[in-house]
Amino acid sequence: MRIYCTEELHQNGGPGRFVAGRAEDTLDELIGEYGGRVQLIYLDPPFGTGDTFLIRLGAGKKSVSMPAFSDRMSEADYIAWMRRILTGAHKLLCDSGSIYLHIDFRMNAKMRLLLDEIFGARNFMNEIVWCYKSGGRSTRYYPRKHDTILFYRKSPDVYFNIHSVGRPRGPEKRNHMKRFIDEQGRICFSIRSAGKVYTYYEDTPVFPSDVWDDIEHLQQKDRERVGYATQKPEALLRRVILASSRPGDLVCDLFSGSGTTAAAASKLGRHYLVSDSSPFALYTLRARQLQNSSALSLLEGEHQMRLCYPADHIPARFSFHYTTLHGKKALSIDAAEFENGKPLVYAALGSADGGRFLPAATDCSPLLPVLFPLDEIEHPVVHFADMLGRQAFFTVE
Repeated sequence: MRIYCTEELHQNGGPGRFVAGRAEDTLDELIGEYGGRVQLIYLDPPFGTGDTFLIRLGAGKKSVSMPAFSDRMSEADYIAWMRRILTGAHKLLCDSGSIYLHIDFRMNAKMRLLLDEIFGARNFMNEIVWCYKSGGRSTRYYPRKHDTILFYRKSPDVYFNIHSVGRPRGPEKRNHMKRFIDEQGRICFSIRSAGKVYTYYEDTPVFPSDVWDDIEHLQQKDRERVGYATQKPEALLRRVILASSRPGDLVCDLFSGSGTTAAAASKLGRHYLVSDSSPFALYTLRARQLQNSSALSLLEGEHQMRLCYPADHIPARFSFHYTTLHGKKALSIDAAEFENGKPLVYAALGSADGGRFLPAATDCSPLLPVLFPLDEIEHPVVHFADMLGRQAFFTVE
């Protein structure tokens, strides 16, 4: 019998929560629950390109490209939309919190004015330039090889720790400095300026400026790639999260997309609160976090990942039979599909508590038939999803 669930609660992949929905529609709910509690917000919204962006699912000749999100608003609609989102973001932040808005040349100036309006010009921290080398090289103008990240605080009580993102200077000579070895055998560098001598050691930390040219854009075959055309590298989010939050803090992203914010936050021991309107964002986050959960450095005792979404009523069917796996009772999913069927991208076996699904075993790349151990599940429930983001839950008798 088919049942309808609107939540999944995984024992691994957290600590965090994903909410399916458009940012402007989920804000009121999120503000009601998390208002004034978020330490850090990173936003990577559509840039006003006028394009439709794709996600690539699968690998090799079996891969399929499908629309992930559309970026076709008029300028006036875009600014009104972002005003609503940034106003909500301001309400979510605690007094020591900050926001990083990732944008490019199209809306940079307009978003700077909008952030001045909502957060206050006095709370501007930095205009960060992220430089990269990937992509084509136009000859009609200077090639555009950077994005802008607008960094604002909510109040003067902001938490910011640049020491957490410093790197050792290293043994290489730079900036016309004199290189020598001191009495203790340590490599040093010195330079004279305005009548004073400044000395630095190779383990002296060097802090990033507001030009980030040391973080590479993801390449086509990068191991981090999950299929999203606009995916950002974890190294970028790692720097943002380390500098502007502490372990245990809540990090928010209202355009979850490829799931990079959640991935970086959980590895650094932060809680994440993310949302996105694309069903692919839900699929990508779930798969990314479950597949990486064994490698995550999670907060002690806090591993849960909660996924929230509306019920899906698209007609679906599935068939199964009982069998054995390593001498124990198991369930085989023999067929599972939706109307106008597309390949499955996820399958799980677990139990349901009201409208919440509690998975006991998952497969993020299912090929039918899929075999799951039944263990001690008293009333088993099968969950599966296809590449269009459609989901179904069936009880097993």
